[in-house]
Amino acid sequence: MRGSGEETVAWRFFSRDVVPFAAMFAVECTSVGANTLYKAASLKGLSFYVFVFYSYVVSTLLLLPLSLIFGRSRRLPSPKSPLFFKIFVLGLLGFMSQLASCKGIEYSSPTLSSAISNLTPAFTFTLAVIFRMEQVVLRRSATQAKIIGAIVSISGALVVVLYKGPKVLAAVSLTPSSSTVSFEDLTSSESSWIIGGLLLASQFFLLSVWYILQTRVMEAYPEAITVVFFYNLFATLISGPVCLLAERNLTSWVLKPDIALAAIIYSGVFVSLFSAVTHTWGLNLKGPVYISLFRPLSIAIAVAMGALFLGDALHLGSVIGSVILSLGFYTVIWGKAREEAAKNVAGSEHSPLLLTHIVENEA
Repeated sequence: MRGSGEETVAWRFFSRDVVPFAAMFAVECTSVGANTLYKAASLKGLSFYVFVFYSYVVSTLLLLPLSLIFGRSRRLPSPKSPLFFKIFVLGLLGFMSQLASCKGIEYSSPTLSSAISNLTPAFTFTLAVIFRMEQVVLRRSATQAKIIGAIVSISGALVVVLYKGPKVLAAVSLTPSSSTVSFEDLTSSESSWIIGGLLLASQFFLLSVWYILQTRVMEAYPEAITVVFFYNLFATLISGPVCLLAERNLTSWVLKPDIALAAIIYSGVFVSLFSAVTHTWGLNLKGPVYISLFRPLSIAIAVAMGALFLGDALHLGSVIGSVILSLGFYTVIWGKAREEAAKNVAGSEHSPLLLTHIVENEA
């Protein structure tokens, strides 16, 4: 009996901690890869409106058979239900976030995007508190750590956006000279850098709102593949007319077997499909704050990919800001770990989203 109990504990640890950790790490790797590939494709002339629309089309077409095969265990929500409207809003938020992401990366770089992504835990924690998904007890060290971490993260993001600084790692030309010049001209402009940073900050705020709303949707309808299919379908329907009106050059919509097509397929498969399904599953299992805590891992990945594939330069402001952001991130993690430890000691089986009577009793 003891051996069976130990196996049960080990399996629970593996399924609830090891697997989500590995999945979230894989998502960060694929997301940075998509950003890097998109940046390289945009330097070759790919319109970000074309990229966004086709990415959603690819993921929707792939999810359709998957939702039919694996998504029949529950009855579909009624088109007139509040749940259906929430999924539509998810599509709108996702589309707006994707636009802000692509335009922000065009103005700056994937490295800056990864640095700014550290704002996600702060945004998500703040929204979770507002919507009463996280309990705030100011006398608790865990709550104090999360609040301080959120403030430090925002401060670090401001440093990254407002202070570019000298180059720490010089750009290496790995592309034709004309592309390299245009890239350097773009990123050397302080105004473009700030605009890109602000767009990226808005992207991750929208993403945090998406996390919160998606968690609510999954509480009411825990069918990850079906929810993500409808999310991508709505995003496709919303992005279609907007992108067609914004990009009226019909030749831009003609795809050839080059890096632009590779970027679209990669984004559709690994971002709109894999990342969305994984995040949706993780939100239902661990909650929005846990999912957002993995964003800072993308900094090191982005720096390496940017240097290898884009000849991207690393600036002092990004280094300083990223260090500050990381300190804030790990402060939030420490606070979250303290809460989890307190819950485990008390023998609670509640979701990480519902820090209820245990916190109140300790207060």
